[in-house]
Amino acid sequence: MNVDLFAKQIEAIHGRLYQLYEGANATPLPQPDLLPKAFKELGTASEALQIAAEELYQQNEELIEVRSQVEVERQRYMDLFEFAPDAYIVTDAQGKIREANRAACSLLNLTQKFLIGKPLIVFITESERWVFRSELNRIQQKDRVQELEVRMQARGGEQFDASVKIAPVLDAEGRPIALRWMLRDISAQKRSLQAIDLFDLHPSCDRPAQVYAKGEVIPLNSQIIWLVCHGLVKLTTLSETGQEVLVGLAGEEMPFGSSLTSLQAYQAIALSKEVRLVSVSLTEIAASPKLAQTLFSKINHRLRQTESLLAISGQRRVKDRLYYFLLLLKQEFGEPVPEGTRLRVRLTHEDFANACCTTRVTITRLLSRLQQQNTILFDSKSHIIIRNSNF
Repeated sequence: MNVDLFAKQIEAIHGRLYQLYEGANATPLPQPDLLPKAFKELGTASEALQIAAEELYQQNEELIEVRSQVEVERQRYMDLFEFAPDAYIVTDAQGKIREANRAACSLLNLTQKFLIGKPLIVFITESERWVFRSELNRIQQKDRVQELEVRMQARGGEQFDASVKIAPVLDAEGRPIALRWMLRDISAQKRSLQAIDLFDLHPSCDRPAQVYAKGEVIPLNSQIIWLVCHGLVKLTTLSETGQEVLVGLAGEEMPFGSSLTSLQAYQAIALSKEVRLVSVSLTEIAASPKLAQTLFSKINHRLRQTESLLAISGQRRVKDRLYYFLLLLKQEFGEPVPEGTRLRVRLTHEDFANACCTTRVTITRLLSRLQQQNTILFDSKSHIIIRNSNF
C-alpha cells in the first residue's frame, strides 16, 4: 500500500464519521440504535486505520531495506571505481572533470581535490590539443564507445603515450550530458613493440653469436638458418668430377642454411679471418610474420646472387666469366676508395677458378693481364681494387 492509497482511506473514514455526526444532529429525537451504530462504525474505522498503519509500517521497513541494499550496491560500485587498476574519469560534455579515481590521480599526479573541476585537455600536450578538441567534438555526436591515442603529460611529470576510451552518457533525448573516460599509459607497451619491430628488422640483434675462423666448416642444421653478422661465408657444392663449385657468397646480414637449398652436397666455409653468425630457428620464423618478411627479402637477395653466378657460368669465354664475376663482387662487396672500388672480400685464385669453371692457372694469367692493363690493382692487404673508368 502506498502513501496515496493510505491517505484516501483516511479521507474515506473521515467522510463516514462526518456523515454519522451530521445524521445525529439532524435527528430531532434520539434514536436508541444510533449510538451503538456509531461505535460500530468507529471500531471498523479504527481497525482499518490500524491495518493501514501496519501496512504502511511494513512498506516503510521494506523501503528502508531496499534503500540499504541500494546504498551497499552504490558503495560497491564506488569502490570498484575508486580502486580500479586503470584510470577512470567522469567529465561533463565539455570535458571538465567531475570525478576521478585513485589511478587517475596517480597517472596525472594530482589529488582528487585539485583534479576535480579542471579541464581534461590541460593534461594533453600542447602539440596535440587541437586534435583532442576535434576528437571531443566528434565524440559528442556519437553514442558509442570511441578509442583514440594521445600524448599526455602529468602535472610536473614527463610526457607519455595514452590509450583513451570514451563512453558518452546521454539524456532522454539522446544528447550527451557527461563523458566517461578510461586512460591507460601505453608508453612501455609501445617501447616493447618498437623493440620487437627493431628485432624483426635486424634479426641478428641480441642473439648469441657463433665465431668461426677462416677455413672452418660451418655445421648446417635443417631446422635453423644462419645469418652472417660479420665476415664472409663461401657456399659450395661438388660437381660429378668432385670439383668444388661456388654457388654463393654470404656477406653481412645474408642468410644461408641447408633448408634453403636442394643440393645434396652443400658446404659452408668461413672465408674471412673471423666470421660471426647467429642462428634463427624455422619455428621462430613461422611464428613471426615480420621476421619472416625481413628474412624473405634477404633470401631473395641470395637467390638473385645465385642466379647471377649461374649466368656467369654460362658464358662461353673464360675472360667473360671472370669479368662478370668481378662485376658481381663489385656490386655485392665493393666499397669506394680514391683509386676505384675495393672488394672487401679476398678470394684465392682457386676460389676464382671454382666460380668461373676454369683452372687456377688460367685465372692467375687473366688477373695478371687485367693488372697490366690497369683495369685492376691490389692494395697492401692483397684486396682487389677495380678501376671504375676501365671496368
